[in-house]
Amino acid sequence: MPNEPKNSDRLRDEIAMLGNLLGETIREIAGDDALYIVEDLRRLAWDNREGRPAAASRLNGSIASLTPNQLRVVIRSFSIFLDLLNLSEDRQRVRVLEQRERDQTVDGRGESIASAVVHLKEAGKSAEDVQGLLDHLHIELVFTAHPTEAKRRSVRSKLRKIRELMCQYDIESRPAGKTKLERLIQAELAKLWQTNFIRPWRPSVMQEVQRALSIKPVLWEVVPQNLSELRHALANTYPHKEFNLKPCVTYGSWIGGDRDGHPGVTPEVTEQTFQWLREAALDFHLTSCDRLYDSLSLSERQLTWGHDLGVRVKEAVAQWPDLESDIAAIPPDELCRRWLAVMKWRIERTRLINLDGDPIDGSYSTSQQMGDDVNALLQSVTKFPGGDLLADEVSVWKDQISAFGFHLTCLDVRQDARAYRDVMNEILVAVGLAADVDTVDSLDESQRQSILVDSLDENVLGAIDGGSPLSSDASDTLDLFKLLHRVMAAYGPQAIGGHVISMTQVPSDVLTVLWLWRQTGLAMGDLAAEQLTRLPVMPLFETIEDLQNGPQILTDLFAVPAYRQHVDAQDDQQVVMLGYSDSTKDGGYLSACWSLYRAQLQLQEVASEAGIELTFFHGRGGSLGRGGGPTARSIRSLPVGTFRGALRLTEQGEVLADRYDDQQIAHRHLEQVVWSSLLASGDPPPADPDQWTETLDTMATDSFTHYRQLIEQPDFVPFFRLGTPVDEVEQLQIGSRPSRRRGGASLSDLRAIPWVFSWTQCRCLIPAWYGLGTATEMILEQQGMAQQLQTMYRDWPFFQATIDNAELAIAKSDMDIAGYYAQLADQSENLKTISQMIRDEHRRSQAAILKITGRDSLLGGTPWLKESIRVRNRYIDPLNLIQVELLSRLRACAEETGEEAQQRQTELQYLARLSINGLASGMRTSG
Repeated sequence: MPNEPKNSDRLRDEIAMLGNLLGETIREIAGDDALYIVEDLRRLAWDNREGRPAAASRLNGSIASLTPNQLRVVIRSFSIFLDLLNLSEDRQRVRVLEQRERDQTVDGRGESIASAVVHLKEAGKSAEDVQGLLDHLHIELVFTAHPTEAKRRSVRSKLRKIRELMCQYDIESRPAGKTKLERLIQAELAKLWQTNFIRPWRPSVMQEVQRALSIKPVLWEVVPQNLSELRHALANTYPHKEFNLKPCVTYGSWIGGDRDGHPGVTPEVTEQTFQWLREAALDFHLTSCDRLYDSLSLSERQLTWGHDLGVRVKEAVAQWPDLESDIAAIPPDELCRRWLAVMKWRIERTRLINLDGDPIDGSYSTSQQMGDDVNALLQSVTKFPGGDLLADEVSVWKDQISAFGFHLTCLDVRQDARAYRDVMNEILVAVGLAADVDTVDSLDESQRQSILVDSLDENVLGAIDGGSPLSSDASDTLDLFKLLHRVMAAYGPQAIGGHVISMTQVPSDVLTVLWLWRQTGLAMGDLAAEQLTRLPVMPLFETIEDLQNGPQILTDLFAVPAYRQHVDAQDDQQVVMLGYSDSTKDGGYLSACWSLYRAQLQLQEVASEAGIELTFFHGRGGSLGRGGGPTARSIRSLPVGTFRGALRLTEQGEVLADRYDDQQIAHRHLEQVVWSSLLASGDPPPADPDQWTETLDTMATDSFTHYRQLIEQPDFVPFFRLGTPVDEVEQLQIGSRPSRRRGGASLSDLRAIPWVFSWTQCRCLIPAWYGLGTATEMILEQQGMAQQLQTMYRDWPFFQATIDNAELAIAKSDMDIAGYYAQLADQSENLKTISQMIRDEHRRSQAAILKITGRDSLLGGTPWLKESIRVRNRYIDPLNLIQVELLSRLRACAEETGEEAQQRQTELQYLARLSINGLASGMRTSG
C-alpha cells in the first residue's frame, strides 16, 4: 500500500470511526470505568513513544495494578482495535488497487500481467519465444496447515461481516442509511466482544482441511480472471497470433497428508481428505454447469448455427439411454441447455465414483474429457452472432477445469525420513531380508541401498502374511501407500502432488519411499504396471548441513539405475524441496539465505548434467524468520538459471486468510505471482559477478559463526524459555499438530514455528536478522566494501530481497520491549550475557542495513509501512507489557498448591494466551 495522500485521510477517518464505535461498545458492555482504563493506557503508551518523562514507569505501574478482570477487558480492547486497524489497512489497499486500475496506461499498472507481457515484447521476445515461456510456466502454490491461523473462524466471520458493512457504508449516501449501518457495525462489535477468542481445544485435521476449503470459492473466481488477463494482454501485445494457454497457477495442499511428527494424520484422515477435495471440485463444476444452463437459453428458432451439438446430444443418448429422461423436458431447439444437461448427468455420475468401487458407466474418467465437452460448447457458442461476448463465460469454466480438475488441489503426503527408516528396519526383518533389527540398523549406506534396490521389483511383502505382526507404525505406513495406489487408480495421478521426505540425509531415504511404493503396488496385484512409476518422490533438504550435502545426495541418487528409471518414466522430471524454516533456526538468517541460494545452483548443475529437469519446491513460511515476505519478491530473487518457469511454493496457514479472504487482494497476489514469474523466466538478470558471491560466502560464514555462538551459549535454552512466552505458545490450541517433532525437549526438536512465534511475540525477531550485523561489520573492514555492498543491493535481486526482509524484521523489533521479557529470566551472568549479545547485534544489524541501503532511517523507502508500524506501537506496547506482567504472575504462583491457586493459574494462563492472539494481530504474523 503506497503512501498516497488523497487516500491517507480516508484511512485515518475510517480508523477513527471504527475506534469510536469500539469505544461505545466497551462503554455499553464493560462500563465507563473499563473504557477509562483502556483510554488511560493508550495515552500512556503514546506518551511513552513520544519520550515524555516517567511515562514508562506510569504505564508499567498502571498495568501492575490491574486485576485479572480488568486485564481481560484491556487485552480484548486492544486486540479488537488491532483487528479493526488491519481491516482498515486492507480496505485501503483495495482502494489503492482500484485507483491504479482507473489510472492505468495501455501497458497496465505496475507489477501486472499486462506490464510483464509488454516488457517481454520490448526485451525482444517474439511470439514464439513467449509461447515457449508459457509452455513451461507453472506455479503451484501449496497450502499448509501450520502454524495455522491463530484467530478462530468465528472471530474472522465477524470481522468479515464488518468489512462487508463498511463496503456498504462507502456507497450509502443517505444520513439515515449511514446511521443504520453504524448500528449494524456496532452490533457485530458487540458480538465480537462476547466471542471467545481462544479455542477451547485443538482443531482436528479435518477441521483444518475444512478451513482451507473455505477460501476455495475465492480461488475458483480469481484463477480464471488471471488467465483471462493474460489472454487479453497477449492479444493486445502480439496481435494476429494465437497462443496456447494453460493455467499459470494451480494449487496443492498437504493439509490432511502431512504426517511429519503428526500422529493425527492417519491413512483414514488422508483418505477422507482426498474424498473431500474431489467432492468440493465436482460441486463447483456442477454449480458452473447450472450457471451456464441458466444463462445460455439460446434457441435455434432464432437462428440456425453451424455446430454439432445436436449430433453430440443424440450420440450421448444413444450411448447412455438413461440420459433421455434428463433432457426430455428441455426444448429440442435449446441445444446448449440440452448439452449442458448431458454434462451435468455425467458429472453427477462422476461424483458417485469411490476408491474401491467399479467404474460407473457415463462418468468422466478424467477432467480432460469434461474439458473437451466444454470446448465443444465453446466452439458452438462462438459461431452465434455476438459469440465472442458469450464465449467469455464459457471460457471461465474451461479455465476452471484446467486449473482445478476433479481434485481442486492435489494432495501431498509428507513424512520424516527417520520415521520411515525405523519402519523399514522392521519390515526388512519381517520379510527376511535382514536377520534382525540390530543387523539392519548397522548397515552402511551402500549396503542399505543394495538391499532396497535388489528387492525393489520382487513381491516380498507376502512373506509377512502369517508371520509376526508388524507394529502399528509399520502397518500404518503400508496402509498409507496402499491408499495412494487406490487414489491413483480411481481418481487419477493428478489427485496426488507427490511424496515429500523431510530430513532427507542420504539417498536411501528416497529409495525407501520408492521401495514402499513399488512393494505395496506389487502386493495389491491388479494395478496397471505403469502406476508403479507414477509417484513423484520429493526429497526435502532442511538444515544447513543437509543443504550443503544435497547436491551429492542427488548425484548419488541419479546414479542408482532403478531410481533413474523411475525419474525417466516421469518425463525426466524431479522435484526437490528446500526448507527455509529449519535452515534458519539451524544457522541463522543470512547463512540460511545464502545456503539455500548456493544449494539451488549446485542442485541445478547436478540435474542438468544428468539430463533431468529440476523443479524446486520452496518451503517458505509466512513470517520473515521462516523465509516469508512478498511472494513476487522471492520469485524475482531466485538464482539465475534455477527457475525455468516451474516451481512449487508453500502458502502457510497463517497467511491464507490475509491473502485469500478478499477477492481483490487475492487477485492482486496471483497477478504479482504471474508477473514476477514471467519476468524471472523470460528476462532473467545476468549471472552474478564472482566478487559478489565471494563476499556472500564470507558474510554467510561469519554470520553462521556468530549465530551459533548465541544459541550455543551456556543457559541459552533456559533464557529462551524464561525470556519468551514459548511455554504458552506451545500450549495454544491453534493447530492439530504437536509443537515438537519427536517429543524431545531440546532446541533441535522444537519446530521452527513456535521458535519464530515466540521471538515475534516479544518483539525480538532474531530469526530474521541475527548475525547480519556482525557479518556486515566485519566485511566493511575491507577497503571499498561499502560501495560494493550498495551496488549489490541496487543490482542483485537476491541481495536486495534478503536485506529488505531483514530491514522489516529489524524495524518491527524493539529492544526496549524485548528488555522487559529478558528481565523475566534469572539475572545470572550467563543470561545477562545473552541479553546483551542480542541488543548489540540488533544495533549492529540496524547500522548495517542503513549502510547497505544508503538511507537515513529504517523503511525510508516505504514510508507507508514505517507509518503503519509507528501507529501500531501505541496499541501493541500495552499488550507486550501486559503479557510480561502475566508471565511474571504465572511463574510466581507456579509453586502454589490448592484449588484457589489452581483457579488463579488457569485464569492467568487464559489471559496470557489471549495476549498472544492480540499481539499476533498487531504484528500481523504469528510464526
